[in-house]
Amino acid sequence: MTLAAPRAPHGGTRPLIETRPLRNPDTDDPAFMANRAWWLVVLNVLIPGSAQVLAGNRRLGRFALGATLTGWLLLAIAAGLALFAPRALVWLTTGILSWFVLTALQVLLLGYAVLWVVLTIDTVRLSRLVKVSNPTRWAAPLASMLVLALVASGAVYASTAVASGRGALGSIFGNAGPSLPPSDGYYNILLLGADSGDGRDSMRFDSISVVSVNADSGAVTITGIPRELPNAPFSEGSPMHELYPDGFEGHSSRSCGWNGWMNHIRNAAEVCREDRGTGLYPDAAAHGSAPGIEATKDAAEGVLGIEIPYYVFLDMKAFAQLVDALGGVDIEVTERLPKGGGPAYDGQPAAEWAIGWIEPGKQHMDGDTAQWYARSRYTTDDWDRMKRQRQLQVAILEQFTPENVLTRFNQIAEAGTALVKTDLPQDKLPEFFDLVMKAKKHPVNSIELTPENGVSEHEPDYDAIHEMVRQALHPPSPEPSDEPTS
Repeated sequence: MTLAAPRAPHGGTRPLIETRPLRNPDTDDPAFMANRAWWLVVLNVLIPGSAQVLAGNRRLGRFALGATLTGWLLLAIAAGLALFAPRALVWLTTGILSWFVLTALQVLLLGYAVLWVVLTIDTVRLSRLVKVSNPTRWAAPLASMLVLALVASGAVYASTAVASGRGALGSIFGNAGPSLPPSDGYYNILLLGADSGDGRDSMRFDSISVVSVNADSGAVTITGIPRELPNAPFSEGSPMHELYPDGFEGHSSRSCGWNGWMNHIRNAAEVCREDRGTGLYPDAAAHGSAPGIEATKDAAEGVLGIEIPYYVFLDMKAFAQLVDALGGVDIEVTERLPKGGGPAYDGQPAAEWAIGWIEPGKQHMDGDTAQWYARSRYTTDDWDRMKRQRQLQVAILEQFTPENVLTRFNQIAEAGTALVKTDLPQDKLPEFFDLVMKAKKHPVNSIELTPENGVSEHEPDYDAIHEMVRQALHPPSPEPSDEPTS
């Protein structure tokens, strides 16, 4: 007795095995089984879940298809926001809801990676490799595993990037100051550079500058303040102005014997006081700052004649890590500069204490070289070092391209967490993102308070400095010509 072939449901004579070859294949045909295996692999790659719907567990397939379509929809929404409403996308990923959004995104990415592993293994099982010809028996699972490695590793990398971003946001902006509107059309941010860690009690700011960002155009102006600027005035109404109404005086009991330089103000506000400056600036710690930073901020306001609500502190020990994370910076070196901590005694030749040299010419610097380039001063002077620091700041800004940040996000986020401390409020990030994008259209302007620009290194005229800054930030409009136009 022989069994009749199954019939089509509508009374036709073609067997079901031919109408549903993916689900009910002819396992005795190795060539057909090989083609079927490749179809399943391709379907799993192009539309995850479709292989299961057509040839395997339909419930798993429908779930996977739903997850795939949801993922595509979210990707389309993100792409649409990036193209037509980038500020909304930045608000979602950096605003007050960012922790929940980023956590949910990380979970979804990890879940999708796990789902893809399950689907790929199940697709290989559905291929019934023992029934296919030898080349396909090895090639199909190998291709599946390669695609799995690419997709799953991509999803895992994206999830770690999301986690890094969430951690960096919490670490850098987790304890910030109040959100304030621009002052006279500008957001002014005090940029400080120094070594942290051991010996912090005697830390002095090696680099002091103010970044002014036009709140409408995004144009950036960086004003370099010499660290040895003497007798800096403090903004009226500030705690330090009450102590030093005639400017920061050195070598007094209130200054612990420090001289009256700009980079010693931090020590006068903190080290010289038993309360570490908390009596002067009781809210500093709660706003992510410190008394010494607030005192320096008040001095920078007095020096430049502008309001400076925010600061960014760069840890020079982690500075090299950021440069390396960005892939290095391109710098035109104008003169030979030594690396090293300086001479052990006056007149010691640089050849005896230098641990290396930065040669003239165009160089692509790694983090270590860039750090020495910013610090080196024993064969030049502080004015030259200020110019080099400003040159590096501009070079680093140029490296913050969307492509660079995307491909190196984890490294940049890790470096930023170790490098940066700030009181910038997190809810300002979407607005600052807009300004950063606008800033790319403008050259970075610089103001250097140096003798060659008419600023005395011994008795600076602060009224003249105020006017210099005002003219730079608010240049006069050109007067209309009286000549008739033809």
